[in-house]
Amino acid sequence: MQTYIKDELRQRPSIAAADTMIRKCVHCGFCNVTCPTYQLLGDELDGPRGRIYQIKNALELNQGSESLQQHLDRCLTCRSCETTCPAGVEYGVILDAGRELAERDAPRPVWQRVQRALIRFGLTNRLLFAALLGTGRLIRPLMPTALKSRIPAATKPGPLPVGVHSRQIILLQGCVQSSIDPSINAALRRVFDCLGVGLVEVKQAGCCGAIDHHLSAEQAALGRMRQNIDAWWPLVEAGAEAIVSTASGCGVTLADYGRLLAEDEVYAQKAAQISALVKDPVELIAAENLERLPAQPAKRVAFQCPCTLQHGFGHGGKVEALLSALGHELLPVADSHLCCGSAGTYSLLQPEYSEQLRRQKLQQLVIHEPELILTANIGCQTHLQRDNPVPVKHWIQLLDPLNAG
Repeated sequence: MQTYIKDELRQRPSIAAADTMIRKCVHCGFCNVTCPTYQLLGDELDGPRGRIYQIKNALELNQGSESLQQHLDRCLTCRSCETTCPAGVEYGVILDAGRELAERDAPRPVWQRVQRALIRFGLTNRLLFAALLGTGRLIRPLMPTALKSRIPAATKPGPLPVGVHSRQIILLQGCVQSSIDPSINAALRRVFDCLGVGLVEVKQAGCCGAIDHHLSAEQAALGRMRQNIDAWWPLVEAGAEAIVSTASGCGVTLADYGRLLAEDEVYAQKAAQISALVKDPVELIAAENLERLPAQPAKRVAFQCPCTLQHGFGHGGKVEALLSALGHELLPVADSHLCCGSAGTYSLLQPEYSEQLRRQKLQQLVIHEPELILTANIGCQTHLQRDNPVPVKHWIQLLDPLNAG
């Protein structure tokens, strides 16, 4: 696709990267076939090809619009189109440039700005979120059935390993996961303890920046990223093997620090080094001697591979292969490439489309009657558990030594 973006605008690395990706697009339309919103709406402007063309026009004019903003808001940022694209177009790079332009030139109504600010503040403040969730759980018995299902039940982390290991990996605590389901990170600690690896959490590290970034609060996002880099840097210099998150959505954002901070003269090099260290748990565990893990009762499971894991990290099929190797029965899931509709804050901001995608995904996940539904992202987990009698867990919990028998 030919572009005519002004040279002064293309001097910015983010715009230059977007321009390169737009030029790689060959208009084939394969992306629309795997785009959830195009499948729902059938509108070219709500598919990747149409959005790319709208962003191209906006960049050439150096002018965003309300129309552009509306169509970009409907995008789940699932990046399924990237996996499908035969030309290797990194749609997410283009999308970031388009969203920045739309936010600059199309001021949102006051109610939208307030809504987004509340979401950002509520979800990224661990203490506030824990207090709100705790209050919700206390009054849950008094709530209508429709609201009860939106309050996840409390879980206990269980005993944490006390062994000391020479191998060290940095673990991101996360914002909401530590309150919603603390047993996930605890299970990861126990699994890695069996493998002879210690996990280190740094209290000064906070939100990965994904929520601010996806809600176009770019300076706030970059500030969180710098804070995390500063918090982790002593451990990086001391030889930490990797940085890991049990929420694949956070992990993909961490892996993108290098690109997102490329224009920062102070942090660009450090950010690139941080990104190079980021791994998903499945990469690290699959590379270890799995015989060191205690045997688990075989389960009949359906795995929902989050978009951030299969399209962001490019690890589709890896969790399924690992679980199969450990003796579990992995059931087929049709249309596994499609988003479940959670997509970070999407379920809050686009509830109608999110709910349609959730129902479609659940139909495919439960059709073969699994004992468990497994996933790799806390947002997908809570989204799919609602109004669903089949337990939804993080896949790492299936490896937890506490469940051995």
